[in-house]
This record gives sequence, structure tokens and C-alpha cells, in this order.
Amino acid sequence: MPKHLIFIACFASLFLTSCIYKLDIQQGNIVTQAMIDQLEPNMNKRQVRYIMGTPLAVDVFHQERWDYIYSTEPGGGVREQKRISLFFKRERLAGIQGDFRPSNEPPPENTEETNVIVPKREIQKSLWEKISGLFSDDGA
Repeated sequence: MPKHLIFIACFASLFLTSCIYKLDIQQGNIVTQAMIDQLEPNMNKRQVRYIMGTPLAVDVFHQERWDYIYSTEPGGGVREQKRISLFFKRERLAGIQGDFRPSNEPPPENTEETNVIVPKREIQKSLWEKISGLFSDDGA
């Protein structure tokens, strides 16, 4: 009987080791087609940084080129890597090179508007204002 238990324990341990969960690994800057579609020629570096985020690699010797690299490996599967390089001329966006291309379609208009009503806030006097009000002539 103990030999059967040893066999079952070995079989169960082999079976359980094959059921290990593998994490999705994402590295670099996430770049989407929607981000690329927002870029326009002659944008300054500040505007591009607002849309794309800080570039992953900026070469000290080529400050007019920003590289964005994004790689993902889903659950131990095949690793996929996307790259885009932005080129500037005199601090303005001059070109794009890489795995993404700007689309010719206009961006969809956001027709959903939200109005927020902010109630008026009553500002209470601080302790110092209350104490100094006791000794002032205006009585406020």
C-alpha cells in the first residue's frame, strides 16, 4: 500500500508543477494607435511629450530623436515588440518612423459632454482670524 501512495504523490507533484501560472510581462512605453493619431507635424517637444509620455531612450548625441519601445510577453507566450521613433527639427516634430503609421481618418468627435455643478463653499475663519478679529476695530 505505501508504494501506491508514493506513486500517487509523485504523479500529483508532476501534474501540479505543469499548472504554474505565468505572468504577462510588459516593458517600455505603452504606445497606441490613438496616441499616434494625435501627433501632428510641427508640434513642439512639450506637446509631443504630453501625448506620448517621456521617451524610453534619448541619445545624448542625437537629441532630435526620441525612441519609444514597448514589448509584451503574454503568459510565457511569444514576445512581441513595437517600436516608434520621432524625429524633430528645430524643436518641432518633423517625422515618424517605426511600427505605427498615422491614420488618414479624422479622430472621432467626443459628443458626450458632462456638466458638473460645484456648490458654493462657505469658508470658515481660522482660529487666528477669529482671535485677531477680537482686537481689531473693524469688527469683521
